[in-house]
Amino acid sequence: MTSSQTSPNALMNITARPDQIFVKGQGSRLWDCDGKAYLDFVQGWAVNCLGHSPAILADALQEQAQTLITPSPAFYNAPSLELARLLCRSSTFDEVFFTNSGSEANEGAIKLARKFGQLHRGGAHEIITFDGAFHGRTLATMSASGKKAFEPLFEPKVPGFKKAMLNDLASVEALIGDHTVAIMLEPVQGEAGVWPATTDFLQGLQTLARAHGLLLIVDEIQTGFGRTGTLFCYEQAGLAPDIMTLGKGIGGGVPLGALLATHAASCFEHGDQGGTYNGNPLMCAAGLAIFKTVSDPVFLADVVSSGQVLRTALEDLSHKHDLGAVRGQGLLQALDLKRPIGGRLVALALENGLLVNSPRPDTLRFMPALNLDTSEIAEMADILDTILGEFGS
Repeated sequence: MTSSQTSPNALMNITARPDQIFVKGQGSRLWDCDGKAYLDFVQGWAVNCLGHSPAILADALQEQAQTLITPSPAFYNAPSLELARLLCRSSTFDEVFFTNSGSEANEGAIKLARKFGQLHRGGAHEIITFDGAFHGRTLATMSASGKKAFEPLFEPKVPGFKKAMLNDLASVEALIGDHTVAIMLEPVQGEAGVWPATTDFLQGLQTLARAHGLLLIVDEIQTGFGRTGTLFCYEQAGLAPDIMTLGKGIGGGVPLGALLATHAASCFEHGDQGGTYNGNPLMCAAGLAIFKTVSDPVFLADVVSSGQVLRTALEDLSHKHDLGAVRGQGLLQALDLKRPIGGRLVALALENGLLVNSPRPDTLRFMPALNLDTSEIAEMADILDTILGEFGS
C-alpha cells in the first residue's frame, strides 16, 4: 500500500495534513506507508513521553486488556485506585478524577472552581486566565484560552473569563473582584510559543490567591509528567496549588487525563461530575506504567541533562543563522526565528525526514521523547542546519 493508493478523504477536514500516512513508530522514529523514516521531535504534541510504542506501555495494555477493560465508572477498579494514590503521594493534592483528555480535565477544573464559588464565595464564578493561554477545545476551555484565533469561533462563548498578561502581576491584581473565584494558568505557555512564567510571578500569584481566598489552578497538561525536568513543573517554583490538570504525557500516547485537587478545593457532590470511560482500568494501567518510569529521579535527571544538550544545539543554530532566543525548560523548548518562516521550515523539515512544530509563524517548538538519545538531538540539529543554510541562500 502506498499513499497514492490510499485516500484519507473520509476524514473530516479540520486541519491541513501533509500527504504522509504513518504506519509504524518506534522510539523517536516514525515510518510512513512508503517506508520512509522520520525523526520525530513533535511526538503527538508532547504526548509520547517515552517515544512511539514503548514496550512498557504495550505490555501494560496487553496484560490489562486480557484481564479487565472497564467495569463502568460506577465501580472501583484496581489500576485507577493505584494510579490515583501514586499521583497524590507525589504531589500536593489529595484527590483525583480521571478524564479522557486534557481538555476534559480543564473543563472539570472550571466546573470545580465554579462549584467552590457557589459554596464558599457567595456565587463567585469568574476565573482569571491569560493572553496566549491554551486550555483546550471545549466551549468552556476555548473561552478560558487566550488564543486570538479562537475569539471569533462558536459564539457566544462561555462567559466568566478575564484575561491578564503573563508575568505581569499587576494585570492580575487589577482583575480581581467580588466575582473572582480562581486564577488558572500554564506554568509554560506551550501553544503561544513556549513562554515560561517566571518563578517570581508564580509565587506572586500564589500570594495573591491566598490573600483574596482564590483557588490557584495549574494546567500541567503539556508541562507535567517530567516534560520540564521535574515530575510537575509547579514544583520548581515551590508552589502549593489548589487544583492541577494533567493530560498528554500521563498516558504516554493513549487517551488519559486527570483533574487533581486538595481536600479543601474538592467539592463535587454525587452527580456533579462523571464520564462513561473515566478512570477505566485499561487507560489507568497505561498511566501506571508511564508513571513508574517517568517518576524515577534518575529518569528525571536525564531529562534535565538532555534538555541542556537540546538548548545548546538550538543556541548554536541561532548563533550560526542569526536567529533569536531559545525559550523553555527541560524537553519543552522553542527557537525564536525572528521572522515568519516557521511554516516553510516545518514543510522543508518534513521533506528531509524531520518532524518539528511551528506554533507561531516565527517560532519552532521541540517536544521530543523524554528518553531520546542525545545523538538524535545532534541529528535533528544537523538537518535544521542544512535547511536553514539553504533557506538563507
